[in-house]
Amino acid sequence: MIPISDNVRTRSQPIINYWLIGINIVIFFWELKLEISGQLGYFVNSWGVIPAQINGAITNAFFNPAAGIVVFWRSFSLLFGMFIHGSFSQILGNLLFLWVFGKTVENVLGARLYLGFYLAAGILTGIVQIIAQPNLTVPLIGANGAIAAVLGAYVMKFPHAKIDSILPLIFIYIPIELPVFFYVFWWFAQQLFYGIGSLNIPPYGVNSFSVAYWMQIVGLFIGAAFMRLKK
Repeated sequence: MIPISDNVRTRSQPIINYWLIGINIVIFFWELKLEISGQLGYFVNSWGVIPAQINGAITNAFFNPAAGIVVFWRSFSLLFGMFIHGSFSQILGNLLFLWVFGKTVENVLGARLYLGFYLAAGILTGIVQIIAQPNLTVPLIGANGAIAAVLGAYVMKFPHAKIDSILPLIFIYIPIELPVFFYVFWWFAQQLFYGIGSLNIPPYGVNSFSVAYWMQIVGLFIGAAFMRLKK
């Protein structure tokens, strides 16, 4: 099932949403270049969220205050990691949902608040992942948490919205209209397919980024709670 657009009218152009989509695409093309040159593993392991490293840095900072600079540096991965993707299916799925639902949420919140909301939701989801899997040595990457929050905010604000969609049947594409709640379930169902078209990221290979997709439900609740409080 492929979402195309919604039936909610917007009053302004979603400039921030366009920029977020563009930045993710540019970085993914950069990843493809790094994969060809054999530098992708170093890049992802340097900028992805690695819970074991962050927890280790925090522990060391208690005994050696000078190590606090490491905590500060590693914390940036919570921001940068959400702009890195591990497969074609992951970035295509994420940006498609961001395209359909993000523009409307930005229109409701306004550009600056939407940007802050998007980044904060991604960072908070990353923190929850670190708490839930403190010893994980695999880098966690992707905008999944932030986009799940966008979806949660959308559903809370527009629970009766209809989403124009395409049902692909081999060589036939059937246009249909679906309730937005269908895409809450579809969002988590498609997480299972994000290993398709994976980049070769040493030393973990193609299956390394599926370990925490189930945590994206946190982002969904963050988005719904934020929109609820804003009312």
